[in-house]
Amino acid sequence: MGNEFAPAKINLSLHITGRRCDGYHLLDSLVVFTDIGDHIWAEPSETYSLTLGGPHAAGLSVGEDNLVLRAAALLASQNIIRETPTPSVALHLEKILPISAGLGGGSADAAATLRLLTRMWGCSLPTYDETVKLGADVPVCINPKPQRMTGIGAQLNLLDHTLPSMGILLVNPNRALSTALVFHQLSGRENSPMPAQLPRFASAQGLCQFLGQMRNDLEPVAVQILPEINQVIGALQKQKTCLLARMSGSGATCFGLFPDAEQAQAAQKTIAALAPEWWVRAGRVLG
Repeated sequence: MGNEFAPAKINLSLHITGRRCDGYHLLDSLVVFTDIGDHIWAEPSETYSLTLGGPHAAGLSVGEDNLVLRAAALLASQNIIRETPTPSVALHLEKILPISAGLGGGSADAAATLRLLTRMWGCSLPTYDETVKLGADVPVCINPKPQRMTGIGAQLNLLDHTLPSMGILLVNPNRALSTALVFHQLSGRENSPMPAQLPRFASAQGLCQFLGQMRNDLEPVAVQILPEINQVIGALQKQKTCLLARMSGSGATCFGLFPDAEQAQAAQKTIAALAPEWWVRAGRVLG
C-alpha cells in the first residue's frame, strides 16, 4: 500500500487580468501550499474502487465522476504504463478539507493520486494538456511548491527562492461557495497584474507587506454572495500576531498569515472558541 498527501492550495494573491473570447479568465496569482490537507491511499486490487473517510466525505461521490478515480483512469489510459494489462487499484480518500472552499481540494486530491500511482506503476506523470482535463487547478497542484500562475493557469513558474517560514490559519464559515457563480457575477475583469518581477522575501513581515499591496479580485463579489466571509476576515484581523488576512481562491475559506505555526495555533484556539460552528485549522506554509 502507498499513500500521498494532498496539501491545500492557497492563493496569496489572485489578480484577474482579462477574459479570452472562449470564456477562460486570465489571472496572475502567487500560490503556496500548506501542511493541512487530504490523504490518498492506494493498494493493488482486482478492480478499481474508491472509499471515502474523514469529516468532509459526506456528499462526495465514489462514482466515475470523482476526481480521484478520474485521475487514476487518465493515468491508466495513457500508453506509458510498463505493465500489461494495466493494473487495477483500490483507492481511499481521507477528506479533511471542506468541499467548494477555495482550497483546490479536489484538484489537490487528483494531483496526489497521479503522484502516488506513477510511483506504484513505474510510469511518468501526464503532460499539462492531459492533467488540465481533470480541472484547471490540477497542474499547479502536481508540484506543491510556491509558484506564480499566470495566463489561464497554464504558465507555472516556481519561485527562484524559498519563502520565509510562516504559520497559517485557515478559516471557513462551513459554507460552500460555487466558483462558477463567483466568476459569473464578477464585473471587473480587466485588472492590473502583479509586478513583472517579484521581490525576494527575506521575512514573513516583508512578504505580507508586499501582499498587502496585492489583491484577490474575487473577494469583493464573493463577499456580496456570502457576507460571512467578511466576518471571518474580521476575526482573523483581530488576532494580534496576524500579519495578513485574505480570502483564498474563490472562497469561502480565508487565511491568516502569522510569524510562526505556534502563533497560528494560538489564534486557532481563540477563533474556534468564538465561532465553534466554523472550520478552523492551523498549520504552516510549505516552502
